[in-house]
Amino acid sequence: MAARCYNARMGERVLVVEDEPKIGDLLRRGLIYEGYAVELAPNGETGLSAARDRPPDIVLLDLMLPGLDGLTVCRRLRAASDVPILILTAKEAVPDRVAGLDAGADDYLVKPFNFDELLARVRALLRRRQRRATEELLRFAELTLNDKTREVFRGDRRVELTAREFELLALFMQHPRQVLTREVLYERIWDYDFGGESNIIEVYIRYLRAKLEARGEPRLIQTVRGVGYALREE
Repeated sequence: MAARCYNARMGERVLVVEDEPKIGDLLRRGLIYEGYAVELAPNGETGLSAARDRPPDIVLLDLMLPGLDGLTVCRRLRAASDVPILILTAKEAVPDRVAGLDAGADDYLVKPFNFDELLARVRALLRRRQRRATEELLRFAELTLNDKTREVFRGDRRVELTAREFELLALFMQHPRQVLTREVLYERIWDYDFGGESNIIEVYIRYLRAKLEARGEPRLIQTVRGVGYALREE
């Protein structure tokens, strides 16, 4: 059976994977009234196809589904994307909740549920996702780093970085104006201890500076002698 799509005004897209017609219709009507665009899938296979072909902003997922069970659907959804997943189920035992969260769900609501509470949880998950999307774009001075596309710009100039250079710059941009010690850089970027003997940090700082200052731009990665480095303007 194909998923059915119900378009409201131009709100976020909600995919409801629910095999009980009464609950599915309740969710569809209530969410449309609140301004969401709703797609209703009656089983796991249809839900996965809908999520692949028309990516939703959030998924409401029943665990007790015919055929492909909800936990399997949850795992497959999570493996494919970071879409928020709110599990709806009659199973209220703690092990069942843990299983759902371990499968990749973001939240859990036991049936029968209060619709206002469901709406509040949907709004909270959508806000969390919007914050993550905003955090993907980091800015400092005229530097812009997009964590999702792995692009870096200084002004309108694109800066080509290797994977390790990108990770190093991202760490600085996540902690602007803070002094990052050599120990922190070793641990966060290289994930092991060089025993203080390696000059690999200095080498990569030199690489980054050369690329960020290729047109004579002011230096942004400053040396803090005897301590480490900081991303800040002189």
